[in-house]
Amino acid sequence: MKKTLLTLTFVSVLSLCVMAQQSISGRVLDASTQQPVAGANVSLLHSPQATVSDADGKFILSGLKAKDYVLQISFVGYETSRKTFTISDKDLDLSVSLQAGQQLNEAVIVSATRANSKSAVAYTNLSEKDIKAQNLGQDLPYLANFTPSVVVTSDAGAGVGYTGIRIRGNDIARTNITLNGIPVNEAESHVAYFVDLPDLASSVDNIQIQRGLGTSTNGAGAFGSSMNIQTTTLQRDAYAEANNTYGSFNTWKHTARFGTGLLNNRWAFDARLSKVTSDGYMDRANSDLKSFYTSGAYYGNKSLLKFVVMSGKETTYQAWNGVPESRVKGDKAAMQAYIDRNGLSAEDADNLLNSGRTYNSFTYKNQTDNYQQDYYQLHYSKELSPVWNLNLSAHYTKGGGYYEELKPNQSFSKYGLDNVTIGDSTITSTDLIRRRWLQTDYYGLTYSSAYQHGAWNFVLGGGAYGYKGHHFGEVVWAKYASNSSMEHRYYENRARKHDINTYFKTYFAANSNVDLFLDLQHRNVYYSFLGYNRDLESVQQSVSYNFFNPKVGFTYRLNPNNSVYAFGGIGNKEPNRDDLINSTPTSRPKAENLQNIEAGYRFADKKLSFSANYFLMNYKNQLVLTGKINDVGEYTRTNIAKSYRTGIEAEAAWNITDQLRWSVNVTLSQNRVIDFNEYVDNYDSGEQQQTVHSKADIAFSPRLLGGSVLSYSPLKNLTLNWQSKYVGKQYLDNTQNEARKMDAYWVNDLRINYIVKTSLLNEIAVTGLVSNIFDVKYVSNGYTYSYIYDDVRTDENFYFPQAGINFMLGVNVKF
Repeated sequence: MKKTLLTLTFVSVLSLCVMAQQSISGRVLDASTQQPVAGANVSLLHSPQATVSDADGKFILSGLKAKDYVLQISFVGYETSRKTFTISDKDLDLSVSLQAGQQLNEAVIVSATRANSKSAVAYTNLSEKDIKAQNLGQDLPYLANFTPSVVVTSDAGAGVGYTGIRIRGNDIARTNITLNGIPVNEAESHVAYFVDLPDLASSVDNIQIQRGLGTSTNGAGAFGSSMNIQTTTLQRDAYAEANNTYGSFNTWKHTARFGTGLLNNRWAFDARLSKVTSDGYMDRANSDLKSFYTSGAYYGNKSLLKFVVMSGKETTYQAWNGVPESRVKGDKAAMQAYIDRNGLSAEDADNLLNSGRTYNSFTYKNQTDNYQQDYYQLHYSKELSPVWNLNLSAHYTKGGGYYEELKPNQSFSKYGLDNVTIGDSTITSTDLIRRRWLQTDYYGLTYSSAYQHGAWNFVLGGGAYGYKGHHFGEVVWAKYASNSSMEHRYYENRARKHDINTYFKTYFAANSNVDLFLDLQHRNVYYSFLGYNRDLESVQQSVSYNFFNPKVGFTYRLNPNNSVYAFGGIGNKEPNRDDLINSTPTSRPKAENLQNIEAGYRFADKKLSFSANYFLMNYKNQLVLTGKINDVGEYTRTNIAKSYRTGIEAEAAWNITDQLRWSVNVTLSQNRVIDFNEYVDNYDSGEQQQTVHSKADIAFSPRLLGGSVLSYSPLKNLTLNWQSKYVGKQYLDNTQNEARKMDAYWVNDLRINYIVKTSLLNEIAVTGLVSNIFDVKYVSNGYTYSYIYDDVRTDENFYFPQAGINFMLGVNVKF
């Protein structure tokens, strides 16, 4: 039924057709030289209609009804121009002169790694307005929840604390994250932890999400998606804001922001201080998050120098073990069986039986994750000439922290300790509390230079990065101390990584309708780590990789309202830390390879915008968990020869009336592993049982995804938003087994935004959000493992339940 409704919804949007009436055309010129400005962004405010000027500076927008419009034209290095005009019964032809900007805009910092209408890739932009309307303290992935092909999840169940995002089924480790063009993904695990930057959204100006390989970027290559984030840009007027949010599960967000505006036409300073706390939906899954952001910038006539410092500190109670399937379903007999086969203590069994779907297996009061990251960025941009600019950035990220856990019945030998002898008894194990530490230093330089001449646009960029990681574990308490000392260090290893990438992009306007795109990247990776050699000795060793990642595409404008595009590219990605340290040179996995094809259609006029994108992501040597134990006794990811994702993404926005707008997106996809070998431990024989699966669905890859936002503005400053998200069935592993899956779910939210302007205060913005308004009981993430004992196979499934109906209310006062 849900699939039928989504399909009917989608078809109804496709069937809409708005007849063009009048058009506006014109030419964009440099005010001083009267030369054409190619590539200028031309749009109508409060309308989806937009285009870019061609090599002769010409543009056209059609399908306009008789009314007043505001035309906005912008281009890097120029002041944005806005012209108000009226369409009557005739077409208009305008000449627009752009004045060279007095201050260089921060857009130049991220422009080299951003996609545009000429890039022939699938992307979505989130503006500052979009972000502010949703920002109530939830983690950054939740701001992208209603964009195409996205699934978000939360360990604590309500979006505060550890969260995750998948785009086209690709997890965060395969998504390239940059912050002002600086890489964010952790160099060894490839994961970006947004919990380490609490309330980052309050200092974000815009976000671009690219799906597929996308354009070349900095850091670990995008291997399915990328998220390009830009923080606060120039606010010309001084401001101060106080934001407070309260919500379910005793969730609080307190944020204070201020900025000086542009001082002496040269200087600007911005700052933010935030604190977010929540008890979490899951038992004991509380979060205590603190962060700040500061920036200072000098805006010269043709240059920009900006220094950014931000920091986040998080303490979260662990909820990453999930909930056993029997507890989620409330099956008492199955829960008792789980207790018996896993040997739970009386205390743990009581916790399981009496907790409900919010069960958390951890009960030790300080079972917490504690981490802090400090970011330092220095950006310099220079306009060398009207057609040539240069960007240089230096960065340093300092990270440090640990997670603490109670571990019962641990062997002394595992911690390098002696057995304890008391009288005639020898004790070989003990209960203990341990901390596992990670301290990191990540530093580097990025650069880009863009040159435009006539129909050609060239970009040369890249970066060089260094990383040092110090991993160690400490025993901070033990029931039997043995021969340990205070904070006994039971393991320690150090890693170093170097990453150098260079990319060259060119856009060529073959004529007024055709744009060609070429993107070539070379990436060199060197990684030194403590791992096993062929003799199973733990020694320092290293690996290196050289990747060539080419991409090519074209865009063809059929007319001002319709365009088509096609894209083809190749990407490569190195194994992560766990893949390497838990293997030998014999069993070491290969790098992954992705061949990506995209093709799409875009339409936009005053009332309706629509796009459809076909994608094929063909993997070679994709790394997945198979259950196989390698030559060092570890369950590591294994290369599988062939797998693929293919499907269609479609999105549309319809301005039904001036007060009513509907945005909808749908993804239909097929995600398959061609041949998958599953390995299950057989405790009866001491071996592993192998099962071959052919053309099974890739784990965590729903075939159907849908999102919808219906917005109604009955009053000028009041907007009511009905938000819907549908996520199809997902499997927990690559066997497509119905016993190991997550059911589909459809969740609806109601969001209200109301803005009041007064003579005393600049603005009071009230945001209310009721999430999961129909109280759907659903899970958004999970994992599984299996074993055979007494000739019986057991599948242990664990899930992460999400909160039922809950609310948040935020008030932002701007002075």
